[in-house]
Amino acid sequence: MKRLFSILAISGLLMFGTAQAQSDTTQTSEPTAQAAAVETTPADATATEALAEDTVESTERSFTQEVKVRFIEGGPGFMAPILLCLILGLAISIERIIYLNFSTTNSKKLIKQVEDALASGGVNAAKEVCRNTAGPVASIFYQGLDRIDHSIESAEKAVVAYGGVQMGQLEKNISWISLFIALAPMLGFLGTVIGMIIAFDKIQSAGNMDASLVAGGIKVALITTVFGLIVAMILQVFYNYIIAKVDSIVNDMEDSSISLVDILVDYKNKK
Repeated sequence: MKRLFSILAISGLLMFGTAQAQSDTTQTSEPTAQAAAVETTPADATATEALAEDTVESTERSFTQEVKVRFIEGGPGFMAPILLCLILGLAISIERIIYLNFSTTNSKKLIKQVEDALASGGVNAAKEVCRNTAGPVASIFYQGLDRIDHSIESAEKAVVAYGGVQMGQLEKNISWISLFIALAPMLGFLGTVIGMIIAFDKIQSAGNMDASLVAGGIKVALITTVFGLIVAMILQVFYNYIIAKVDSIVNDMEDSSISLVDILVDYKNKK
């Protein structure tokens, strides 16, 4: 019995000692972990705060501010020619759009007025109607009416010849827009190539492949490419609108010219 109590007592002491040792180990490891946390927390906190600041800063920027920042990062040497392409392309596009809108004429109404003027007041009255109407269609009508005294063939030739002149006026400076559309991405790609060359020069000088050495050059390269493509896309939209507008006016000129010749033939036959 005494041996049993002795075994139980020894077992209890061993279990108590083991538990005490485990608690001491835990208490000893906790300060170590806390110390490690204290040692590593400042660096991690700094990095986290910097990342948070960058995230907040990028989130709080408006679209125009973001564009300005990226434009400055691209560098004036690469970005200035691309910006010049955008400014000149937009200036020509706006001028062409205004000109084409003023050149649009209600051809059906004009044909009706010219026909009525011919019937009531003759050629001079019809020419007066054309003089008071803006647009290439009215100018073509005037040239045809001005040659009606010679012959129908002369009037038709005048209409065709002056129609070509008016078409040239409508398409004036459009080729410059297409040039800027092609030139802007090429300038962006040129900046890309130069940026990559700068990055490889830094790698060659340093003798090792470090991301911090090439990041700047590659960033400039990508920014110039992006801006070049954006400029080309903006100008392409204006270019397509202008081309569609020119085609619409030219088709209207051709249809109206045919109607004018028919009116002149009827007028000569009645006369």
